[in-house]
Amino acid sequence: MGTMVQRSKPNRGNPLEAAYLTHYAALVDSVAPVLGCRFRAQDVVQDAWIRLAELPPGNEIRQPASYLFRLVRNLAIDRARRLALEIRYGAREDVPLAVPSAAPTPEQDAITQDMLRELAEALAGLPDRTRLVFEMNRIGGHSVDEIAAALDISAGFAYRLLRQATVHCSKRLHRSWTPR
Repeated sequence: MGTMVQRSKPNRGNPLEAAYLTHYAALVDSVAPVLGCRFRAQDVVQDAWIRLAELPPGNEIRQPASYLFRLVRNLAIDRARRLALEIRYGAREDVPLAVPSAAPTPEQDAITQDMLRELAEALAGLPDRTRLVFEMNRIGGHSVDEIAAALDISAGFAYRLLRQATVHCSKRLHRSWTPR
């Protein structure tokens, strides 16, 4: 437990891998409260990476980020249930001796600020309605159907705008954060 072993790479190229790399910290942050420990949260996110490698080729995921968040949440709930049973029956997992601070390092802060700046610039380059759909979904947490109703557009069109914005931002961030 607590070790991050890179066993295999998912056989998915861009969408899922890009979503995983882009949202890694948010994935960990989203399940840490469920598990009560960042180490366990990191383990669960690593387990999700392994699950991605096991997906059959040609299995296209329409919303990779949503899929990842749901997968990680389900894995965290399973892990929390198993942990509760282990505690109940006296088979607790080992607790790490040294717990690093959950506070980000100055380097992580700087990277996060740079990425947020890049994302803001990418969003600024989008048409207003496309940007609004992205912000309502990704920041506001609204479903595509809710967004469509609020903007008086079809759900299919709202989904296309969301996809366009996601692809645009993903390409922009990938281009900015790829080693040259």
